[in-house]
Amino acid sequence: MMNELERPPPPPPTEAAVSTVEDSAGWGALDQLPGNPMMWILILSEILVFGAFFVGFGVARAVDPLTFDTSQASLDRLLGGINTLVLLSSGVLVAQAVRLRAEHSIRKARILTGGAMVLGVLFLVVKITEYAGKAEQGIGIETNTFFTLFYLMTGFHALHVVLGLIILAVVSWKCSLENMETGAAFWHMVDLIWIILYPIVYLIR
Repeated sequence: MMNELERPPPPPPTEAAVSTVEDSAGWGALDQLPGNPMMWILILSEILVFGAFFVGFGVARAVDPLTFDTSQASLDRLLGGINTLVLLSSGVLVAQAVRLRAEHSIRKARILTGGAMVLGVLFLVVKITEYAGKAEQGIGIETNTFFTLFYLMTGFHALHVVLGLIILAVVSWKCSLENMETGAAFWHMVDLIWIILYPIVYLIR
């Protein structure tokens, strides 16, 4: 019998074994979500940022309700409502695009993703129109606390729409199912944030 000191060391783990161990560690609960887990980490972080905006908006309103009510009354609720319908419609198209990609209908998935992107551009056009109208009235980010938060919140959201359009363009080009699910997850986050933002900023008094 060989002495334990004389036994050769065990062979190093193979690449396949290392991969298996890494896969078993995984991303925890994020592994159960569609798309790339890294996108869900980004989404959760962005939700926290917007959540801080919403809390700050609520606190500022409580401190100066008269200014907030007067300023809110000057917003164009119709344009905000139109943009809500636009984003919801684009979200439906993206969801259908993912379904079609899962059924291997790549061309149709790309067409629907393109339609969602057109609606995303329309959202930005409506938002720019709203900003232009406010500028004509002499209203800007420094007018008062309400409009400071209005421009910060809606402008930050608009930047996410732009980023979402870029992501949709990339996943439509590299049209794997995982890529489509990843892009759809981000786009639905953009939808969700606006659905919360619209009533808080435009409607609730």
